[in-house]
Amino acid sequence: MSLPILDLSAFTSPSSTTDSKRAAASALSAACRDHGFFYLRHTLGPLEQRALALAREFFLTSSPSTKSRISRLNPGDGGDGARGYQKLNENITQGKTDFHEGIDYYSPVVEPKLLDPAHPEKGYELLMGVNLFPQEVEGFQETFEAFWDELRKLGDRVMVAMAWALGYEEDEEVLLRQTRNGFWSARVIGYPELKKEDGGEGGISCGEHSDYGCTTFLLADPTPGALQVLAKTGEWIDADPIEGCYVVNIGDMMELWTNGLWASTRHRVIHTKSGFRVSIPFFYEPNFDAVVEPLDKCVAVAGGEKKYQPKKYGDHLIEKVSGNFYKAPEADQGK
Repeated sequence: MSLPILDLSAFTSPSSTTDSKRAAASALSAACRDHGFFYLRHTLGPLEQRALALAREFFLTSSPSTKSRISRLNPGDGGDGARGYQKLNENITQGKTDFHEGIDYYSPVVEPKLLDPAHPEKGYELLMGVNLFPQEVEGFQETFEAFWDELRKLGDRVMVAMAWALGYEEDEEVLLRQTRNGFWSARVIGYPELKKEDGGEGGISCGEHSDYGCTTFLLADPTPGALQVLAKTGEWIDADPIEGCYVVNIGDMMELWTNGLWASTRHRVIHTKSGFRVSIPFFYEPNFDAVVEPLDKCVAVAGGEKKYQPKKYGDHLIEKVSGNFYKAPEADQGK
């Protein structure tokens, strides 16, 4: 079994016809319904290679002090507890440590208006800091900011294609209206070869999970046999990189929007091949304050049954992110 390869250029080409858009949307609908994952033909050329090279440089050549300067726990540089660097085994999935290191980024907060003073218990301050970049790695910040900007634009186009795929030709911005100011997130991840003596608690580089939001675009180096997708048959299938394509999957909010018609597919990473793997996922997300609820046409497909309750994306994100990191027992802290 393999994942489908899609071409959505009909939604960007000025010469596209309604029929070509419908054909592309039909293929997209089948991929999201049957797999929740697919390959998307798209390339940013040298920008992608530069991003992968800088990620590798950071993980393999940076000193411990360089990495610690952008730690997510470094409030002196604006860290908020979520943005920034995590060392090996600091990230957790389903309560178990993941054998990778990474840097997490989120949409910049221009104004702290996302904080709700009437409900301080929501803990929005977890994401109200600033993004942290390794200044010692020349060009890192500029390259990644340009890369993410391009993927935000790609995400906008995919939202239009998804609207068509869900039967909203006459209202193709039905999703885009709630993602145009999306609270995106991104990771830069380094995976050492997973050996038995390293463990990664159960031999996992990144544990089984679904993504939180809307649509994920993954750029990775050519390492095969690492990312695995849980098929509807119950088997794990490899989602190896294909040149000129992104690996794309839908997240929890898309499942909610579609009333379960498109399920957020679980996936994991087990990197046991030789060498150091670099992965750069970009998470295209709803607006922080978007209230996501099943679309009318998707409810109609289910015979009028609304299977999901509305949910504010910011609340869902905070709930997920707050459980992402290992918390050392008090006796271990400070060591």
